[in-house]
Amino acid sequence: METYTIKEIAVELEQVNSLNDPFLRKIKKDERKGVQSLMKKKIEALKKAEIERQHFIEMMKYERDLKAEGFNLIAGIDEVGRGPLAGPVIAAAVILPDAFYLPGINDSKQLTEQKREEYYEIIMKEAVSVGIGIITAGEIDQINIYEATKKAMNLAINNSSTFPDYCLIDAMKLTLPIPQTSIVKGDAKSVSIAAASIVAKVTRDRMMKEYSNQYPYYHFEKNMGYGTKEHLVSLNTYGPCPIHRKTFAPIKDML
Repeated sequence: METYTIKEIAVELEQVNSLNDPFLRKIKKDERKGVQSLMKKKIEALKKAEIERQHFIEMMKYERDLKAEGFNLIAGIDEVGRGPLAGPVIAAAVILPDAFYLPGINDSKQLTEQKREEYYEIIMKEAVSVGIGIITAGEIDQINIYEATKKAMNLAINNSSTFPDYCLIDAMKLTLPIPQTSIVKGDAKSVSIAAASIVAKVTRDRMMKEYSNQYPYYHFEKNMGYGTKEHLVSLNTYGPCPIHRKTFAPIKDML
């Protein structure tokens, strides 16, 4: 092994994609600290990749079972923005292709902003169809947040370029002309719902950052409309702005 430089080993390790690769067994005998460090990092990366692969397979169970029953256009439906004091509630409906594979995908709340943005671009590029439903703060005040969430989900489905033949929905039941399954914490159990969760979250976060330019006092670019301490201080100082939800406490108590 001494004929290999550490740099050459590093290049060779980039091609290794299995813990059973003969090259790993080969360099195991190399006692140089630099080589052992590279091998340890590679083994850790491969183990992590295998865990993510297994998790992805588990999260595809609903989709696999439905495709075995003959359904082809399975939409994952999720929303974001039920709890904030300001801004819209947004839902997404995502139909993924059969060969879709995105290790590490999860409930959008479990991902960093950087990962969400990265996964969002992949989903938008590869999805068979993506639909978005947006219900404004004003309409939330008129019909309540529960009805607004359902309406956003229905809009997302109807705004899809391809109408699904089955819906997997995160913890909600809708009135639909097609069959559906409601899954509690579905964004952590179904790849399609997780993809919808990411699309909805990134879409809403981008909107709130735009609103922060319009209403800078409330720091929407940081709190996304949620009731953080800083946000509540701004509310007490400046009062609510047009995108605040007037039926949500403590705003309704201010009016």
